[in-house]
Amino acid sequence: MKFIVSSSYLLKELQMLGGIINANNTLPILDNFLFDLDGKSLTVSASDLETTISSKLEVESNEKGNVCIPARLLLDTLKTFPEQPLTFTVEDNNTIEISSNHGKYSLAYANGEDFPSAVELSDPSVTEIQGDILATAIHKTIFAAGNDDLRPVMSGVFFQFSTEDLTFVATDAHKLVKYTRTDIKAKQDAEFIMPKKPLNLIKGILTGSEDMVTIEYNESNAKFTFNHTEMVCRLIDGKYPNYEAVIPKENPNKLTIDRNQFLNSVRRVSIFSNKTTHQIRLKIAGAELNVSAEDIDYSNKADERLTCDYQGDDMEIGFNSRFLTEMLSNLTSDTISLEMSLPNRAGILTPGDGLDEGEQVTMLVMPVMLNN
Repeated sequence: MKFIVSSSYLLKELQMLGGIINANNTLPILDNFLFDLDGKSLTVSASDLETTISSKLEVESNEKGNVCIPARLLLDTLKTFPEQPLTFTVEDNNTIEISSNHGKYSLAYANGEDFPSAVELSDPSVTEIQGDILATAIHKTIFAAGNDDLRPVMSGVFFQFSTEDLTFVATDAHKLVKYTRTDIKAKQDAEFIMPKKPLNLIKGILTGSEDMVTIEYNESNAKFTFNHTEMVCRLIDGKYPNYEAVIPKENPNKLTIDRNQFLNSVRRVSIFSNKTTHQIRLKIAGAELNVSAEDIDYSNKADERLTCDYQGDDMEIGFNSRFLTEMLSNLTSDTISLEMSLPNRAGILTPGDGLDEGEQVTMLVMPVMLNN
Protein backbone atom coordinates (compact mmCIF):
# COMPACT_ATOMS: atom_id res chain seq x y z
CA MET A 1 0.00 0.00 0.00
CA LYS A 2 1.39 3.38 -1.06
CA PHE A 3 0.03 6.91 -1.43
CA ILE A 4 1.23 10.51 -1.84
CA VAL A 5 -0.35 13.41 0.07
CA SER A 6 0.38 17.08 0.87
CA SER A 7 1.96 17.46 4.33
CA SER A 8 0.02 20.54 5.47
CA TYR A 9 -3.30 19.22 4.13
CA LEU A 10 -2.78 15.95 6.03
CA LEU A 11 -1.67 17.77 9.20
CA LYS A 12 -4.73 20.05 9.18
CA GLU A 13 -7.11 17.08 8.93
CA LEU A 14 -5.26 15.01 11.52
CA GLN A 15 -5.18 17.87 14.05
CA MET A 16 -8.94 18.17 13.69
CA LEU A 17 -9.47 14.41 14.21
CA GLY A 18 -6.82 14.16 16.95
CA GLY A 19 -8.99 16.14 19.36
CA ILE A 20 -11.00 13.00 20.10
CA ILE A 21 -8.02 10.85 21.14
CA ASN A 22 -7.63 10.46 24.92
CA ALA A 23 -4.25 11.02 26.57
CA ASN A 24 -4.32 7.58 28.22
CA ASN A 25 -6.41 4.93 26.53
CA THR A 26 -7.30 1.57 28.01
CA LEU A 27 -7.08 0.05 24.52
CA PRO A 28 -3.67 0.71 22.91
CA ILE A 29 -5.22 0.61 19.39
CA LEU A 30 -7.04 3.89 20.21
CA ASP A 31 -3.68 5.72 20.31
CA ASN A 32 -3.64 5.36 16.50
CA PHE A 33 -5.23 6.92 13.45
CA LEU A 34 -6.83 4.40 11.11
CA PHE A 35 -5.77 5.04 7.50
CA ASP A 36 -8.15 3.32 5.06
CA LEU A 37 -7.05 3.69 1.44
CA ASP A 38 -9.31 3.06 -1.52
CA GLY A 39 -7.70 4.35 -4.72
CA LYS A 40 -7.58 8.16 -4.66
CA SER A 41 -9.70 8.36 -1.51
CA LEU A 42 -8.07 8.05 1.91
CA THR A 43 -10.36 7.88 4.96
CA VAL A 44 -8.66 8.71 8.25
CA SER A 45 -10.45 7.89 11.51
CA ALA A 46 -9.88 8.47 15.22
CA SER A 47 -11.92 7.12 18.11
CA ASP A 48 -12.28 6.99 21.90
CA LEU A 49 -14.92 4.18 21.65
CA GLU A 50 -17.74 6.61 22.59
CA THR A 51 -17.12 8.84 19.57
CA THR A 52 -15.59 8.07 16.18
CA ILE A 53 -14.72 10.84 13.75
CA SER A 54 -13.47 10.28 10.22
CA SER A 55 -12.47 12.46 7.32
CA LYS A 56 -12.01 11.74 3.58
CA LEU A 57 -8.86 13.07 1.94
CA GLU A 58 -7.81 13.11 -1.71
CA VAL A 59 -4.45 11.42 -2.33
CA GLU A 60 -2.43 10.12 -5.26
CA SER A 61 -2.69 6.34 -5.33
CA ASN A 62 -4.36 3.40 -7.05
CA GLU A 63 -4.03 0.87 -4.26
CA LYS A 64 -6.18 -0.41 -1.41
CA GLY A 65 -5.45 -1.29 2.19
CA ASN A 66 -5.68 -0.13 5.80
CA VAL A 67 -3.19 0.41 8.63
CA CYS A 68 -3.17 2.03 12.08
CA ILE A 69 -0.46 4.67 12.55
CA PRO A 70 0.56 6.03 16.01
CA ALA A 71 -1.21 9.39 16.31
CA ARG A 72 1.18 11.30 18.58
CA LEU A 73 4.29 10.31 16.62
CA LEU A 74 2.72 11.14 13.27
CA LEU A 75 1.39 14.55 14.42
CA ASP A 76 4.72 15.52 16.00
CA THR A 77 6.52 14.61 12.75
CA LEU A 78 4.09 16.42 10.44
CA LYS A 79 4.26 19.64 12.49
CA THR A 80 7.96 20.00 11.64
CA PHE A 81 7.59 19.75 7.83
CA PRO A 82 7.25 22.74 5.53
CA GLU A 83 4.57 22.25 2.84
CA GLN A 84 5.63 19.39 0.53
CA PRO A 85 4.35 16.09 -0.86
CA LEU A 86 4.93 13.08 1.41
CA THR A 87 4.99 9.48 0.22
CA PHE A 88 3.68 6.82 2.61
CA THR A 89 4.75 3.25 1.82
CA VAL A 90 3.87 0.14 3.83
CA GLU A 91 7.01 -2.05 4.00
CA ASP A 92 7.20 -5.83 4.54
CA ASN A 93 8.88 -5.54 7.96
CA ASN A 94 5.70 -4.20 9.64
CA THR A 95 6.78 -0.56 9.34
CA ILE A 96 5.39 2.29 7.30
CA GLU A 97 7.93 4.58 5.64
CA ILE A 98 7.33 8.30 5.12
CA SER A 99 9.53 9.89 2.46
CA SER A 100 9.91 13.66 2.36
CA ASN A 101 12.15 15.97 0.30
CA HIS A 102 14.82 15.63 2.95
CA GLY A 103 14.71 12.11 4.27
CA LYS A 104 12.95 8.93 5.24
CA TYR A 105 11.18 8.11 8.50
CA SER A 106 9.98 4.66 9.52
CA LEU A 107 7.44 3.88 12.20
CA ALA A 108 5.76 0.66 13.29
CA TYR A 109 2.10 0.32 12.39
CA ALA A 110 -0.71 -1.82 13.81
CA ASN A 111 -3.22 -3.92 11.93
CA GLY A 112 -6.08 -1.84 10.56
CA GLU A 113 -8.58 -4.65 11.20
CA ASP A 114 -8.11 -4.21 14.99
CA PHE A 115 -9.47 -0.66 14.95
CA PRO A 116 -13.04 -0.43 16.36
CA SER A 117 -15.56 0.32 13.62
CA ALA A 118 -18.08 3.13 13.98
CA VAL A 119 -21.68 2.30 14.86
CA GLU A 120 -24.13 2.16 11.96
CA LEU A 121 -27.35 4.02 12.78
CA SER A 122 -30.45 1.98 12.08
CA ASP A 123 -33.56 3.90 11.03
CA PRO A 124 -32.41 7.40 12.08
CA SER A 125 -34.35 10.70 12.06
CA VAL A 126 -32.66 13.47 10.07
CA THR A 127 -32.35 17.25 10.58
CA GLU A 128 -30.22 19.76 8.66
CA ILE A 129 -28.66 22.88 10.16
CA GLN A 130 -26.02 25.36 9.02
CA GLY A 131 -22.59 24.75 10.56
CA ASP A 132 -22.12 28.17 12.12
CA ILE A 133 -25.60 28.11 13.66
CA LEU A 134 -24.88 24.73 15.26
CA ALA A 135 -21.50 25.98 16.54
CA THR A 136 -23.20 29.08 18.02
CA ALA A 137 -25.88 26.96 19.71
CA ILE A 138 -23.18 24.78 21.29
CA HIS A 139 -21.07 27.79 22.29
CA LYS A 140 -24.02 29.54 23.93
CA THR A 141 -25.04 26.51 26.02
CA ILE A 142 -22.12 24.16 26.71
CA PHE A 143 -20.52 26.30 29.45
CA ALA A 144 -23.63 25.78 31.62
CA ALA A 145 -23.53 21.96 31.47
CA GLY A 146 -22.56 20.20 34.70
CA ASN A 147 -19.52 18.10 35.57
CA ASP A 148 -21.19 15.80 38.06
CA ASP A 149 -20.56 12.11 37.30
CA LEU A 150 -23.48 11.17 39.55
CA ARG A 151 -25.89 13.07 37.29
CA PRO A 152 -24.66 12.20 33.80
CA VAL A 153 -27.77 13.59 32.06
CA MET A 154 -26.82 17.09 33.23
CA SER A 155 -23.26 16.77 31.95
CA GLY A 156 -24.36 17.16 28.33
CA VAL A 157 -26.40 19.48 26.12
CA PHE A 158 -30.05 18.62 25.57
CA PHE A 159 -31.13 18.82 21.91
CA GLN A 160 -34.87 19.28 21.58
CA PHE A 161 -36.05 19.29 17.97
CA SER A 162 -39.64 19.97 17.00
CA THR A 163 -41.60 20.84 13.86
CA GLU A 164 -41.68 24.47 15.09
CA ASP A 165 -38.13 25.12 16.27
CA LEU A 166 -34.83 23.70 17.53
CA THR A 167 -33.95 24.16 21.22
CA PHE A 168 -30.64 23.50 22.97
CA VAL A 169 -30.50 23.43 26.79
CA ALA A 170 -27.72 22.99 29.34
CA THR A 171 -27.84 23.20 33.14
CA ASP A 172 -25.85 22.21 36.22
CA ALA A 173 -28.71 23.01 38.68
CA HIS A 174 -27.16 26.42 39.56
CA LYS A 175 -27.43 27.98 36.13
CA LEU A 176 -29.41 27.12 33.02
CA VAL A 177 -29.20 28.26 29.41
CA LYS A 178 -31.89 27.73 26.80
CA TYR A 179 -31.05 28.63 23.19
CA THR A 180 -33.82 28.45 20.59
CA ARG A 181 -33.89 28.87 16.80
CA THR A 182 -37.39 29.45 15.48
CA ASP A 183 -36.10 29.83 11.91
CA ILE A 184 -35.05 26.15 11.67
CA LYS A 185 -37.44 23.23 12.00
CA ALA A 186 -37.14 19.47 12.22
CA LYS A 187 -39.35 17.06 10.27
CA GLN A 188 -40.49 15.33 13.46
CA ASP A 189 -40.19 15.84 17.21
CA ALA A 190 -37.13 14.31 18.87
CA GLU A 191 -34.91 14.87 21.88
CA PHE A 192 -31.52 13.53 22.92
CA ILE A 193 -28.59 14.43 25.18
CA MET A 194 -25.19 15.00 23.55
CA PRO A 195 -21.97 14.59 25.58
CA LYS A 196 -19.61 17.57 25.90
CA LYS A 197 -16.46 16.18 24.30
CA PRO A 198 -17.80 15.62 20.75
CA LEU A 199 -19.70 18.92 20.98
CA ASN A 200 -16.51 20.85 21.77
CA LEU A 201 -14.89 19.19 18.77
CA ILE A 202 -17.78 20.11 16.45
CA LYS A 203 -17.82 23.66 17.81
CA GLY A 204 -14.12 24.07 16.97
CA ILE A 205 -14.51 22.70 13.45
CA LEU A 206 -17.75 24.46 12.48
CA THR A 207 -17.30 27.97 13.88
CA GLY A 208 -17.80 30.36 10.96
CA SER A 209 -18.68 27.55 8.54
CA GLU A 210 -21.47 28.02 6.03
CA ASP A 211 -21.64 24.31 5.16
CA MET A 212 -24.81 22.42 5.96
CA VAL A 213 -24.58 19.78 8.67
CA THR A 214 -26.78 16.70 8.50
CA ILE A 215 -27.67 15.36 11.95
CA GLU A 216 -28.97 11.80 12.07
CA TYR A 217 -30.06 10.36 15.40
CA ASN A 218 -31.86 7.44 17.00
CA GLU A 219 -32.33 6.27 20.60
CA SER A 220 -28.67 5.67 21.34
CA ASN A 221 -26.41 7.39 18.79
CA ALA A 222 -26.11 10.56 16.73
CA LYS A 223 -24.19 11.14 13.52
CA PHE A 224 -23.03 14.53 12.21
CA THR A 225 -22.04 14.76 8.53
CA PHE A 226 -20.51 17.87 6.94
CA ASN A 227 -18.04 18.58 4.15
CA HIS A 228 -15.99 15.39 3.93
CA THR A 229 -16.18 14.61 7.65
CA GLU A 230 -18.51 12.47 9.69
CA MET A 231 -18.75 11.92 13.42
CA VAL A 232 -20.73 9.23 15.19
CA CYS A 233 -21.14 9.43 18.95
CA ARG A 234 -23.01 7.63 21.69
CA LEU A 235 -25.71 9.71 23.36
CA ILE A 236 -26.04 10.13 27.12
CA ASP A 237 -28.65 7.70 28.36
CA GLY A 238 -31.43 8.98 30.61
CA LYS A 239 -34.27 11.48 30.83
CA TYR A 240 -33.43 15.18 30.89
CA PRO A 241 -34.95 17.09 33.85
CA ASN A 242 -38.05 19.16 33.11
CA TYR A 243 -36.25 22.49 32.69
CA GLU A 244 -39.41 24.42 31.78
CA ALA A 245 -40.70 23.84 35.32
CA VAL A 246 -37.80 25.75 36.91
CA ILE A 247 -38.07 28.87 34.72
CA PRO A 248 -40.24 31.32 36.73
CA LYS A 249 -43.09 32.66 34.60
CA GLU A 250 -44.11 35.78 36.57
CA ASN A 251 -41.19 38.20 36.99
CA PRO A 252 -42.52 41.69 37.75
CA ASN A 253 -39.13 43.23 38.63
CA LYS A 254 -37.09 44.06 35.55
CA LEU A 255 -33.59 45.56 35.49
CA THR A 256 -32.06 46.75 32.21
CA ILE A 257 -28.38 47.70 32.17
CA ASP A 258 -25.31 48.01 29.95
CA ARG A 259 -23.80 44.52 29.81
CA ASN A 260 -20.12 45.48 29.82
CA GLN A 261 -20.51 47.96 32.64
CA PHE A 262 -22.38 45.39 34.75
CA LEU A 263 -19.90 42.60 33.91
CA ASN A 264 -16.85 44.71 34.81
CA SER A 265 -18.47 45.80 38.04
CA VAL A 266 -19.30 42.20 39.04
CA ARG A 267 -15.73 41.14 38.18
CA ARG A 268 -14.18 43.91 40.27
CA VAL A 269 -16.46 43.56 43.28
CA SER A 270 -16.20 39.74 43.31
CA ILE A 271 -12.45 40.01 44.03
CA PHE A 272 -13.50 41.13 47.52
CA SER A 273 -16.08 38.40 48.03
CA ASN A 274 -15.78 35.33 50.24
CA LYS A 275 -13.50 32.82 48.50
CA THR A 276 -15.81 29.85 49.16
CA THR A 277 -19.24 31.34 48.45
CA HIS A 278 -18.23 33.98 45.83
CA GLN A 279 -21.34 35.82 47.00
CA ILE A 280 -22.18 39.27 45.69
CA ARG A 281 -25.19 41.35 46.66
CA LEU A 282 -27.34 43.36 44.26
CA LYS A 283 -29.44 46.07 45.83
CA ILE A 284 -31.81 47.76 43.38
CA ALA A 285 -33.85 50.86 44.10
CA GLY A 286 -35.15 53.38 41.58
CA ALA A 287 -32.59 53.92 38.85
CA GLU A 288 -29.65 52.80 40.97
CA LEU A 289 -28.02 49.40 41.26
CA ASN A 290 -25.69 48.80 44.15
CA VAL A 291 -23.22 45.90 43.69
CA SER A 292 -21.38 44.86 46.85
CA ALA A 293 -19.39 42.00 48.36
CA GLU A 294 -17.77 41.33 51.69
CA ASP A 295 -15.34 38.80 53.09
CA ILE A 296 -15.72 39.13 56.86
CA ASP A 297 -12.81 36.73 57.61
CA TYR A 298 -10.33 39.10 55.97
CA SER A 299 -12.16 42.43 56.40
CA ASN A 300 -12.31 42.82 52.61
CA LYS A 301 -15.21 44.73 51.20
CA ALA A 302 -16.26 46.45 47.97
CA ASP A 303 -19.24 48.50 46.94
CA GLU A 304 -20.14 50.05 43.56
CA ARG A 305 -23.06 52.13 42.32
CA LEU A 306 -24.32 51.87 38.75
CA THR A 307 -27.17 53.63 37.00
CA CYS A 308 -29.74 51.35 35.43
CA ASP A 309 -33.28 51.24 34.18
CA TYR A 310 -35.47 49.43 36.72
CA GLN A 311 -39.17 48.74 36.95
CA GLY A 312 -40.41 46.99 40.07
CA ASP A 313 -40.15 46.93 43.86
CA ASP A 314 -36.94 47.75 45.69
CA MET A 315 -35.03 44.54 46.05
CA GLU A 316 -31.95 42.90 47.50
CA ILE A 317 -30.75 39.61 46.00
CA GLY A 318 -27.54 37.57 46.23
CA PHE A 319 -25.78 35.67 43.43
CA ASN A 320 -22.68 33.55 43.03
CA SER A 321 -20.43 35.97 41.13
CA ARG A 322 -18.74 33.19 39.14
CA PHE A 323 -22.03 32.07 37.57
CA LEU A 324 -23.07 35.64 36.86
CA THR A 325 -19.71 36.46 35.27
CA GLU A 326 -19.82 33.34 33.11
CA MET A 327 -23.27 34.15 31.80
CA LEU A 328 -22.61 37.83 31.13
CA SER A 329 -19.35 36.98 29.32
CA ASN A 330 -21.20 34.51 27.13
CA LEU A 331 -23.67 37.08 25.86
CA THR A 332 -22.61 39.45 23.08
CA SER A 333 -25.33 42.10 23.41
CA ASP A 334 -24.78 45.73 24.47
CA THR A 335 -27.58 45.65 27.04
CA ILE A 336 -29.08 42.86 29.11
CA SER A 337 -32.17 42.58 31.23
CA LEU A 338 -32.41 40.71 34.51
CA GLU A 339 -35.95 39.74 35.50
CA MET A 340 -36.71 38.69 39.07
CA SER A 341 -39.70 37.91 41.25
CA LEU A 342 -38.39 37.27 44.78
CA PRO A 343 -34.91 37.17 46.39
CA ASN A 344 -35.19 33.37 46.71
CA ARG A 345 -36.36 32.71 43.15
CA ALA A 346 -34.16 32.39 40.06
CA GLY A 347 -33.28 35.48 38.04
CA ILE A 348 -33.68 35.42 34.27
CA LEU A 349 -31.03 37.03 32.05
CA THR A 350 -31.84 37.87 28.44
CA PRO A 351 -29.86 39.89 25.87
CA GLY A 352 -31.42 43.21 24.93
CA ASP A 353 -30.09 43.24 21.36
CA GLY A 354 -27.60 41.66 18.98
CA LEU A 355 -29.63 38.54 18.17
CA ASP A 356 -30.22 37.17 14.69
CA GLU A 357 -33.70 36.74 13.28
CA GLY A 358 -35.31 33.72 14.95
CA GLU A 359 -32.70 33.48 17.70
CA GLN A 360 -33.68 33.43 21.40
CA VAL A 361 -31.44 33.09 24.46
CA THR A 362 -32.73 32.69 28.01
CA MET A 363 -30.32 32.28 30.92
CA LEU A 364 -31.39 31.44 34.42
CA VAL A 365 -29.23 31.95 37.50
CA MET A 366 -30.12 30.66 40.97
CA PRO A 367 -29.76 33.16 43.85
CA VAL A 368 -27.78 32.51 47.02
CA MET A 369 -29.08 33.19 50.53
CA LEU A 370 -27.88 36.53 51.81
CA ASN A 371 -26.42 36.53 55.31
CA ASN A 372 -27.31 39.90 56.77
